[in-house]
Amino acid sequence: MINRGSKDGMRNLTGVNPTSDGIESALGRSQNPVLRVLILGGTGEGNELASRLAQRMDLLAIYSLAGRVSAPKRPEGIVRVGGFGGVDGLGAYLVKEDIRMVVDSTHPFATRISRNAELACASLGVPLVAFTRPPWVQTKKDIWHEVVDFEEAARVVDSKKGRVFLSIGRQEVDRFAACHNAWFLIRAIEEPTGPLPDLHEILLRRGPYSLDEELQLLRDYSINYIISKNSGGAATYSKIQAAQLLKIPVIMVKHPVKHLVRTVETVEDVIVEIDRLVHRNRTTR
Repeated sequence: MINRGSKDGMRNLTGVNPTSDGIESALGRSQNPVLRVLILGGTGEGNELASRLAQRMDLLAIYSLAGRVSAPKRPEGIVRVGGFGGVDGLGAYLVKEDIRMVVDSTHPFATRISRNAELACASLGVPLVAFTRPPWVQTKKDIWHEVVDFEEAARVVDSKKGRVFLSIGRQEVDRFAACHNAWFLIRAIEEPTGPLPDLHEILLRRGPYSLDEELQLLRDYSINYIISKNSGGAATYSKIQAAQLLKIPVIMVKHPVKHLVRTVETVEDVIVEIDRLVHRNRTTR
């Protein structure tokens, strides 16, 4: 099993952020096992959880990123980058690394990995803690047009022939490639790789963004409509606040149903579930 070493030694180790290939060689093995937790990351809450767990000596947290962004924000602790290869690949990883709990803290729209995690954990009897961020709730000041998917969002804005702020990341931008009437300001961390709409400008920036920054952006580009995922949370809500203040309509893609199992909505709730497993693990030795 894993040699955690001294507390100071572990802190030194977490500072180097070993990737998946270096986990075993960096940690070595020990006859003093600790509970291994796999965190499926990609959100601010996942980063916070990983950094907090990296300070603990009663468990080992491995934070996993899909690798879709070349320079993602990394938390403290051990980080692996890359996919698993579907349900079977994830299940094989859980067995190989002796994972005793999985925490799904992926993006609210990352439904595939969440379903894969449910199936893999269920087949192996590995506990799964499913974190889900509550969606934003429309207020009386918001002008929202809710749609079920990106294709519907594309049809709506293209029929209006306006200037659109497309703020959904780069993964789904190709869904708007068939738009010929609307003009798009596409903001992403990295260049989209798929087909793009005829009329567009790409703005490469990494958040978070302040309310003043979002207000200025919408004014500078004379934006008529915003397309946004209903991702919930505070990190990207400033654009929704800016739209509210400027009375700009938002085409809001609805928050998907990610899980069929019970979910929790805060990092504290996740830690409570982890602590329960740690306690059970101690009492059954």
